Amino acid sequence: MSLAPRVVLVHRTTEYEELVAHHGTHGQAAFFLSSRGRDIEEVAERHRRTRRALAEVTAAIPLTWRQSRVERADLDRFLFAPEDVVVVVGQDGLVANAAKYLSGQPVVGIDTDPGRNPGVLVRHRPQDAAKLLTSGTPPVDELTMVEAVADDSQRLVALNEIYLGAPGHQTARYRLGLDDHGGAAEAQASSGVLVGTGTGATGWVRSVWQERGSRLSLPRPTEDRLLWFVREAWPSPATGTSLVAGELPAPAALHLTVESERLIAFGDGMESDALELTWGQSVRVGVHAERLRLVG
Repeated sequence: MSLAPRVVLVHRTTEYEELVAHHGTHGQAAFFLSSRGRDIEEVAERHRRTRRALAEVTAAIPLTWRQSRVERADLDRFLFAPEDVVVVVGQDGLVANAAKYLSGQPVVGIDTDPGRNPGVLVRHRPQDAAKLLTSGTPPVDELTMVEAVADDSQRLVALNEIYLGAPGHQTARYRLGLDDHGGAAEAQASSGVLVGTGTGATGWVRSVWQERGSRLSLPRPTEDRLLWFVREAWPSPATGTSLVAGELPAPAALHLTVESERLIAFGDGMESDALELTWGQSVRVGVHAERLRLVG
C-alpha cells in the first residue's frame, strides 16, 4: 500500500523571534530597538504575517496527507524523500536555501510579505495553497543550478550562485582554467570567483555584471548556461588578469586549483555550509545535472 503524500513546510525563524530569544522578553527587545530609533511593532507585525501564512498553509493540507516542518537552520540535517511536496513559506532566499538539498521534488513558494519580497521564487499567496496541493500536476519551471565538485569528492549545489574565495577579506590565491583552454591555467590573486545561474542573475551576479558594464548576456533561469566573474583580480609579476569573466554553457566547467592555505566555497550566501579547500586541492564548477522544479 502506497503512503499518502508528505508536505514538507520549510520556514525560518523570524526577526522578532530572534530578537526575543536574544534579549529574553518582548519588553527588552522593544527597548533595544527603541534605543536605535526603531519600533518593535514593525518587526512584530511581519512576524504575525508569517505565522498567519504558516497557519493558513498548514490548514490547506489535506487531512489524509502526511506533513512535516523544517526550519532553515536544520535543512542540512533533514532527510527529504523523493515523493515529498516541498512548500517554502517565506522569502525568495529561503527557496534557494532549500534547493541544494532537493533532488527533483516539486517546490511551491509562498510569499509571506507581498510587496516586500521580489516574489521571483515565492510566487504564490497563502490562500493559493489548497488549490496548488490538490490540483493534480501543476506546471513547473525547471530552474538551472550550479555545482562545485572538489577533488576529494566534496560537493556543493546552489540555485543562485557559488562563491569561491578566502574566508573573511583576505586575498584568495589560486590557478584558474577553463575546459576550452586546453589545460592552460592562470595564476591569480583576487577577492574571489563568483559563478551564477539565470536565477542568480537577479541578485549578486547581476550587481557584478552591471557594475562592470559587461557585454555578456544574462542567462534565463531555465537556461543551461552560467556566468562567472573574478572579483578585483590583482595584476603582478606572478599573477594575471586575462581570465576575469565569461560564460559556461553545459557541460563546460571552470577549474580552480588552490594556492592559499585555505579557501572556501559556499552557495546562496550560506557560508556556514561551505566546502573547505586547502593548498593544492582543485575544484570544478559547472551546470548541475538536476534542476529545481518550481511550481509556476
